[in-house]
Amino acid sequence: MLHSMTAFARTQEYHEPLALGWELRSVNHRFLEAQFRLPEPLRGMEYGLRETLRKHLKRGKVDATLRVDRAEGSPQMELNRPLLLQILAVLEQVKRDAPEVGAPSAMDLLRWPGILGADAELDTAALEEPVTDLFEACLAQLIEHRQREGRQLEETIAQRLEEIERLVDEVKRHTVSLAHQLKGRLGQRIADLGSELDPGRLEQEVALLAQRADVAEELDRLSIHVEEARSNLRGPGPHGRRLDFLTQELNREANTLGSKAVLAQTSQRAVDLKVIIEQIREQVQNVE
Repeated sequence: MLHSMTAFARTQEYHEPLALGWELRSVNHRFLEAQFRLPEPLRGMEYGLRETLRKHLKRGKVDATLRVDRAEGSPQMELNRPLLLQILAVLEQVKRDAPEVGAPSAMDLLRWPGILGADAELDTAALEEPVTDLFEACLAQLIEHRQREGRQLEETIAQRLEEIERLVDEVKRHTVSLAHQLKGRLGQRIADLGSELDPGRLEQEVALLAQRADVAEELDRLSIHVEEARSNLRGPGPHGRRLDFLTQELNREANTLGSKAVLAQTSQRAVDLKVIIEQIREQVQNVE
């Protein structure tokens, strides 16, 4: 089953006197890249949370944000006085060693991590289990969202592969009588010029033109790549990188087909193929 890399999830839980809330956002990325935003006292949990994320996701850029708020009715503004005194002591030392450095304002001090708000007095030991459990619940929601969108991507890609197969069959029908059509064209041009050409030489020229314009190999490779893409969709993930490689190969064959085409119908179908392959490539960018 395909998994999309684009998803969103949010969970919230009350752990008196705190309200805990996780928010996870993921978008497409070549590798797995995670950015965690945690209250400073809980920063030590980041490694374990990253390992949990890595076990379940293979690709995507994930932003994980934990909010820790005081429950309604609890004091919303608390000053971490021990931390403030430590900062002031350090500032005094800085003033002695570098008197030219300006002193910070009161607002600068209040912006210091953990100096004000719910971060000031967090019981990290008591919060570790509920924060981890809530993160796993939020991650499960994110994975479910990625799966739902992945199913839609799979249907879209499968439809585009059917269109490629239909166009390939159409080009095959057009090129079955390619040698006969080239012979008729060349003969007509010779007649228009009022010249005569030895029948044997005419056959040689037609054979040479037909060889240069033969697209059977490109059509066979397009069919092979389509079948390989279908096999990839049916197999276990991750799928994104393999599908991205196959779209590059499909586009390569479509370009060669267009450059070798001598029939208007074949040229048009080569353009149609490139449009469809580009649509697949855009969808594949979101596949894990």
